[in-house]
Amino acid sequence: MRIVIKTIPHKAQRYENTVGDWQFDKNHDLTIRVSDTGDWRFNACLIVHELIEALLCENNGCSTQQVDDFDMNFKGDGEPGDDPKAPYHLEHKQAEAIEMIVATFLHADWIRYGEALEKL
Repeated sequence: MRIVIKTIPHKAQRYENTVGDWQFDKNHDLTIRVSDTGDWRFNACLIVHELIEALLCENNGCSTQQVDDFDMNFKGDGEPGDDPKAPYHLEHKQAEAIEMIVATFLHADWIRYGEALEKL
């Protein structure tokens, strides 16, 4: 398995309502793309979230296609993974818990982090 992590301009994301995105390809390589928040600590938190979520989804049988289908058709408020109907809701929430721990260890203010994401 090869893992490629990219910080990209937000407008370069594959679809509108995401700040972090992951995809496994046919070779089982993982690519993670996160929107650049302008703060390396916030970017790191996004990266950790996407990595954990992707690995948990892979482990639990939730495919890239299932996640993409749900995310790209999501019409609700907030993040698609927060919706209990999301096929990866549990994995998303578990990744968020790790993300919060990383933010704490990096002294990255969780409120400011959320505000930075909302501005993207």
